[in-house]
Amino acid sequence: MTVNYVRLAEIDHLASGSHQDHDAMCVMEAVAYVAGEPWSDHPECACPVITEFTTAWNDSLNDADRQRLVPYISRLVGTRSSVAVETRRGRLCSDWLIRTFTPAWLRLAGMVEDAAALEGLGDTSRMSAGEISERVTPIVSAAVSAARSAADSAADSAARSAARSAALSAARSAACSAARSAACSAADSAADSAADSAARSAARSAALSAAYSAARSAACSASAAALQPVAHRLQTSAFALLDQLIDAGTEL
Repeated sequence: MTVNYVRLAEIDHLASGSHQDHDAMCVMEAVAYVAGEPWSDHPECACPVITEFTTAWNDSLNDADRQRLVPYISRLVGTRSSVAVETRRGRLCSDWLIRTFTPAWLRLAGMVEDAAALEGLGDTSRMSAGEISERVTPIVSAAVSAARSAADSAADSAARSAARSAALSAARSAACSAARSAACSAADSAADSAADSAARSAARSAALSAAYSAARSAACSASAAALQPVAHRLQTSAFALLDQLIDAGTEL
């Protein structure tokens, strides 16, 4: 699959959502366009795991940040690969949620030890189901309990409701939904065993629960504005994750 660089040069703006024609396009519609495929936001030339990641992230970013995806259009052409590569990419997304995304919110909420414990786990994408259960699950479970306790005691119910909305908004813009969608997409066609997939899914869900609770706690004790610097740092990290997802096609 080759890139039509004439068409690529036409693209100077990416829009949110799906579209009916070339007047506006999201990042994956742009990929289909430059690859010469029929109009779609799920082009055949692109890895479905990466497609899930970029489609969700494209729509959660603000307009200015979304344009940072433009240089990726040509790189996404030809990323479709084997089931093993899709599985590897899904594992990378789960690892990012556990060791990067969740600790960032825990640290903001003052749960430094829990954050450090998750960051120090080592590459969970390379772990077996047994290792996930033995090493990851206890740490994530402890972080969930601590974060929920902090969120519940941070403020009254009205403040918690406002903080919940702020936390969810910040998390989405920081690629949380994108990484989770990609990990789930990979699980649907995984080369992993059922036990591996179940262990990773449980660890990923628990980590996200801890992250949301920590973000709500931080928003209650400080302000919703305190969430934005963390979301911005995580956005930058998510671009590095997208680089990893693309490069994973050459690993196996």
